Amino acid sequence: MTLAHSAAQAEALTLRFRRIRSRSMALCAALTPEDMMVQSMPDASPAKWHLAHTTWFFERFVLERDAAYRSPHPEWNYLFNSYYQSVGPMHARPQRGLLSRPGVAQIRDYRERVDEAIGDWLSRGVDATTQGIIELGLEHEQQHQELLITDIKHAFSINPLLPAYTAPLASSSATTSVPMTFIPGREGIVEMGHRGNGFAFDNESPRHRTLLQPHALANRPVTNAEYAAFVRDGGYSEPSLWLSEGWDTIRREQWQRPFYWQEDLSSEFTLAGVQPIDPDAPVSHISYFEADAFAHWAGARLPTEAEWESAASSVPVQGNLLDAMAFHPQAATAGEGMLQMFGDVWEWTASPYVSYPGFRPLAGALGEYNGKFMNGQWVLRGGSCATPREHLRATYRNFFPPHARWQFMGIRLGQDR
Repeated sequence: MTLAHSAAQAEALTLRFRRIRSRSMALCAALTPEDMMVQSMPDASPAKWHLAHTTWFFERFVLERDAAYRSPHPEWNYLFNSYYQSVGPMHARPQRGLLSRPGVAQIRDYRERVDEAIGDWLSRGVDATTQGIIELGLEHEQQHQELLITDIKHAFSINPLLPAYTAPLASSSATTSVPMTFIPGREGIVEMGHRGNGFAFDNESPRHRTLLQPHALANRPVTNAEYAAFVRDGGYSEPSLWLSEGWDTIRREQWQRPFYWQEDLSSEFTLAGVQPIDPDAPVSHISYFEADAFAHWAGARLPTEAEWESAASSVPVQGNLLDAMAFHPQAATAGEGMLQMFGDVWEWTASPYVSYPGFRPLAGALGEYNGKFMNGQWVLRGGSCATPREHLRATYRNFFPPHARWQFMGIRLGQDR
């Protein structure tokens, strides 16, 4: 690598660093300091914690590579470590909302100091390993941008005032619902996983061969109207449709409809407050259990992640993503082929989150990023209306436990042929 090429890379990385870090702050512009402290459930985190943790990541894994670096707040290492056990102890996740100190102003100052230090590093030139860690930190921050949005939605949803984060939703651009059709997928031995060009998380590799049986995937996600038919048909009261753990979950939690739907089944809580349900928009905030039960009710199944990736590999990464600032799934417009593969809702697959053949986690503490969560979780694909566009690719693997539904999670059906 020549010095000129290295300098060009550093300049591009500097601009990307500033842009992504600025977006996190911009997403908090509509929030009060009080909003930014709320932790509405153990799975969520306060907005100010997201801002501090993503900054801690750069400080801990980049700046502290220099033995001469001194943190302005070394005691915060305990507060803003998330799950890196090899780095040291951390504040209990369910108690993040109890951290009234440091305040939002202090965290903003912390971000500015770390950003300045990273900028100084980049201006002097950094080695390929450090550049790679900074890239990982930026992808990590984009994950937290999505979490920041979904965590705020949950926090606002339990406030009796049902406040809005954004302006009222625009009406659907679709004049008629796009009919659901099933498109045959590839059969036989195919390759899946990251090809090695550009950034990818370690769990997307290595690229490997897998066998696809005859199958077809729906051309679009399941809509609100289609899911409402499942609800009205007694889907939540028919045990034969549900996995055993799913049935136990819906009875214990008394689920009777998607997470943010109101009892009237015609309105839902959104980041714009309570809004009428668009019947043609993808249903969202659905757990794996609900997705699987609906698929059984519909006489179909969920796609495997290999089937999904094969179908998405020729589809451009575009759609209703965070960049559109809609913050809500939108109805499909007229089109042919596979629609809404990216954006709107994360799509549950029938695949458990496990390692690919030959998987090797990153060395050191960063090896805790993905590998240790390969237990009891299921893969989702495609991104949502809260996912940054540049963060996605066809090989991207998201994962959550089967009961989770506070994220923008939806359903695309598959079937055997």
